[in-house]
Amino acid sequence: MKFTEKFLSKILLIAVVFLFIEIKSQQTEIKLNAAFVPLTMLNVAIEKPLNKKFSIQAEGFISPWKSLYNKNMQFYMGTLEGRYYFDEVMKKWYIGAYGSITAFNIQKWNYLRSAIVYDSNGNPELLSDGSVRVTERYQKGLALTIGISGGYHFRINNRLGLDIYAGIGATQSIYKGYYKDNNERYDDAEKWNKSGEVIPTRGGLMLTYKLK
Repeated sequence: MKFTEKFLSKILLIAVVFLFIEIKSQQTEIKLNAAFVPLTMLNVAIEKPLNKKFSIQAEGFISPWKSLYNKNMQFYMGTLEGRYYFDEVMKKWYIGAYGSITAFNIQKWNYLRSAIVYDSNGNPELLSDGSVRVTERYQKGLALTIGISGGYHFRINNRLGLDIYAGIGATQSIYKGYYKDNNERYDDAEKWNKSGEVIPTRGGLMLTYKLK
């Protein structure tokens, strides 16, 4: 994904600076999303209280695999979220608002199965052996999401906790679509396709550790 290299390097630099600042702050929590570890995806976060009710969280979500279970599932997502706790910061119920930016090479949910390829006249394409051409499709591009979230923060002891959460957002994407059998484009757009949808974009079970 050459078009993302400069973009990702800038995001990484910002994340490193933010991480350094946050780790030096008292009551900061570092988190790992246990729900995605079995899928070999890394989702980590840092949450810092702003006052007794509000906090801010920076989050990174990485799936580095160009092929996962024979499906394209490579993406790099950065999220910044503000949270309001009804009881006390980092305790019990909360709601939040977040923004995310994602670089992806994936198969969207409605492109996970193989399908017949049709020519410009609407007829099925035939392979050299006379069989009908059937293949999957994948998409590469960028997405911007703005959404709302909610969850519950359990406190196990002074250091450890659990953060269960979910979020839904409005996502705007630009992407190019490709056939999997020859990596040529299947869409008619000259440059980028555009799409917008409201979908669940985040969630899981975070294991939390408070720094002192």
